[in-house]
Amino acid sequence: MHPKRHVIAGANPKRSANMPNPMPQKDRPVIVGIDDGPHQDEIVRFAARQAELRGRRLHIAHAIRLPLPGGWATDGGEEDSAAHAGGRLVDRYEDLVRHEFSGLTVAGELPMGHAAAVLIERSSEAELLVIGHRGSGGFPRLPLGSVSWQVATHAQCPVIVVRPRDTSGQTENRVVVGVDLEDLSPDALDFAYEQAEASGARLELVHGVFHLGMLPTGPIGMVPPDFASLDRGARDLLEKEISARRARHPLVQATLRIERTRPATLLAEAARDADLLVVGSRGRSGVKRLLLGSVSAEVLHTAECPVAVVPGRGGD
Repeated sequence: MHPKRHVIAGANPKRSANMPNPMPQKDRPVIVGIDDGPHQDEIVRFAARQAELRGRRLHIAHAIRLPLPGGWATDGGEEDSAAHAGGRLVDRYEDLVRHEFSGLTVAGELPMGHAAAVLIERSSEAELLVIGHRGSGGFPRLPLGSVSWQVATHAQCPVIVVRPRDTSGQTENRVVVGVDLEDLSPDALDFAYEQAEASGARLELVHGVFHLGMLPTGPIGMVPPDFASLDRGARDLLEKEISARRARHPLVQATLRIERTRPATLLAEAARDADLLVVGSRGRSGVKRLLLGSVSAEVLHTAECPVAVVPGRGGD
């Protein structure tokens, strides 16, 4: 193996589910997954800025092998070649970070195993995972869905999915967080507040609501809802959430936006030119663990800015 890298052996899917997390919270690194595709510099720089904001180490990870259809390859020469190529790739981005982020502690990882499983297992000891959009800038695409999709669904820590974007324009130093009254995620709200506070960004809480009664004709026999009353109720509830966090984050300028439209459409529009869009994932056990949530899933595909998916602590 590459002599400078710490290699993590194949993922053990039972460990993160059944064993306590041995790493103290303060020691958890930001982990960024890289490959040899395009836009990796942009993804690594984004992850380095996140590590700086949090005062954490940055680990740059590259999967050196995937299981082949017949099992693990036994050709030692092939494995050595893949390890050395991966080591050179990780070295390249370590050098980039050391040159551009001189105060940041950076290390490399060459995890061996199923790409998404490795990252999901590492998430139990990470502050944050940063991966590329649709498998670009993380690990190769999996046969049953991209790594970004699987990791965003199952990771135990927040995951930021970065997609290539036009860097010619300026962002607005703004964090947008989607809020759903039926499945309100305090963890996503807290993450968004912490992100806005650390980066000095404005925070916008966005709630979109769509009801069949909003259609021009509406379903036959349906009594149109009292939209004004619904709007007031949503605003009152979300204003309470803002007030509850004001003492903890006095420097965060938070605003609230409520519109009667599809939530995913509203979030993608609201996050245009933002630095980050934050959404919550669904429950972390039982059947809900298999679901990312339709709004979160859609904005991962449509939002132009990076998207943070924050797991909740809740159960079923």
